[in-house]
Amino acid sequence: MTTPASRQFRDAYAAHRAAEGRGAGGEAELLALPYLVEGPLARAWRVRARSYDALVRWLPPSSRRILDLGAGNGWLCYRLTRLGHRPTAVDVRTDTVDGLAAGAPYANHVPTMFDRVAATFATLPFADRSAHLAIFNAALHYADDLACALREAARVVRAGGHLVILDSPCYEDAADGEAMLREKRAKGAARFGADAPVLLAPAYVEFLTPARLAAASEPHGLVWRRHRVRYPLWYELRPWIARWRGRRAPSRFDLWTAEVP
Repeated sequence: MTTPASRQFRDAYAAHRAAEGRGAGGEAELLALPYLVEGPLARAWRVRARSYDALVRWLPPSSRRILDLGAGNGWLCYRLTRLGHRPTAVDVRTDTVDGLAAGAPYANHVPTMFDRVAATFATLPFADRSAHLAIFNAALHYADDLACALREAARVVRAGGHLVILDSPCYEDAADGEAMLREKRAKGAARFGADAPVLLAPAYVEFLTPARLAAASEPHGLVWRRHRVRYPLWYELRPWIARWRGRRAPSRFDLWTAEVP
């Protein structure tokens, strides 16, 4: 359901993403993702490019019907389409910063433009067992209810298909995730400015842990496998640096897959 509060959040979030420089590179940036090498976000995308490479190595080579959940501008759908798959971009945001509307230029570079659908994780407008894969694309931590999001994704994926988690922060210990949240709230005004109350209001999942993921998945018969991704050296050194400085452990991304029973 779209409410004034949710619309306000999406508008504020789009403005924040634009201020970060997202979408500033236009069509050239869209076509480069996730292999962005210039601009203020290039460092973060170097990490995400490693996750994407791991996903491609894991994906079956034959064509698959794929739901890209939290698709943003649709960069993953563009890449998957070029690999011969049949993806659909799903996101609650439709703005031209890096929401669904921002992906319109991809139509000029694929034989058939992938579908773009505005929807929440809780109410996916797809038939039962209609997809081979559902990929939470840097997005599962934005779910309001982890168990609900997993249940709905499992509903639309056929038996023997898979759910995939790509680029959501995971901590081994929930205490480190809670510490991250306290830091985020403490720095909210400096990071988000006047929009801080709006952007910090939603009660999202925010982070995963293996235990949290297992507890939310067990009722749906989902057993997750973690595929360790080899990230850039500076990323891999973060736990050691944090320990040396007496700080909380950082999150990791990695690739997670679960077969749908």
